[in-house]
Amino acid sequence: MEENTSIPMENTAKIMRKSIHIFLRNYQYFTATAALMAFPFSATVLLSQIVVPSSSLLFSIQNRLSSVFIAAGFPPSSEFFTVLNLKLSQTISTSIFTLPFTFTSLLIAKASIIQLLDQQKQNYPVSFLSLISIFNPIFLTQLCNSFLIISANATAFSILVVAFNCFEGLGYSSPGFILFISALGAVIYSIILANAFVFSNLALISSGMERNGGFLAILKACVLMRGRTSTALSLAVPLNLAMALIEGLFQYRVIRAYHRSENLSSLMVLEGLFIAYMYSIVIVVDTIVSCVFFKRCYLRSGMDYELGRCSYQIETEEDRCAVMNTKGSEESS
Repeated sequence: MEENTSIPMENTAKIMRKSIHIFLRNYQYFTATAALMAFPFSATVLLSQIVVPSSSLLFSIQNRLSSVFIAAGFPPSSEFFTVLNLKLSQTISTSIFTLPFTFTSLLIAKASIIQLLDQQKQNYPVSFLSLISIFNPIFLTQLCNSFLIISANATAFSILVVAFNCFEGLGYSSPGFILFISALGAVIYSIILANAFVFSNLALISSGMERNGGFLAILKACVLMRGRTSTALSLAVPLNLAMALIEGLFQYRVIRAYHRSENLSSLMVLEGLFIAYMYSIVIVVDTIVSCVFFKRCYLRSGMDYELGRCSYQIETEEDRCAVMNTKGSEESS
């Protein structure tokens, strides 16, 4: 069987252009329906910047993680683990705060986008029954994705624990060497998490497109992503950067202004709503890009997307001999 050719990096721009074209072609639906469906999730994510830093949950998680790091043998004087502890505590607290809207608002918005793009003819509005048929598998896949992200974090921490304990046992405990290992650990941790998020995102699209959720969708995403991880990461970077910039804009325009005046004005509320709507638009575009990338992977992997059949086969020596014998008997007859 022929090897699957990876998607060239040049195709990243083509996928982005096609995604923007789809967004503009269905501009009214994406901006008036899908973006509004994602709006509660976007508003919750932005509001978490106000609630989480002063919550007792953050300090509780931070103290527990600090105890885990010290018990695992990490050097308490390392600035890397201090920053990692803070960022990881903020991520966990934000995830808990936004959890109800992650499994409702966000998934409903993604299901509506997948339903529209899954049709050969772009017919809308989206029917409620078809939306439910997509929501159920992606809900199950989102649950499995949560376990995948937790497993990725556990794997990264296990690697760091083994590395630090091994080097400490060998006598490499100077501050400069600890700084070097910390920087290397940050790179490894980022790579593992980035790949986990890319796989989980593609699995979510796969489950919606094929109405088949759970760990099977994650496994299929791993097959589809073979040789295409760099393309997926290059697509994810600008969109995640856009989300980070919008979060920074909310921090600067709303939270900073609120702390200065200590009074919530109607102008701040309107500006905050508009920024949350911008965040929803980026989520919509991110979902469209993922759908286009999924279809491109399907075509390049030799999979019949419309029929939902996979052409991957494991061919053994017995199978080859059987095929050769069959061909020989047909030629002799």
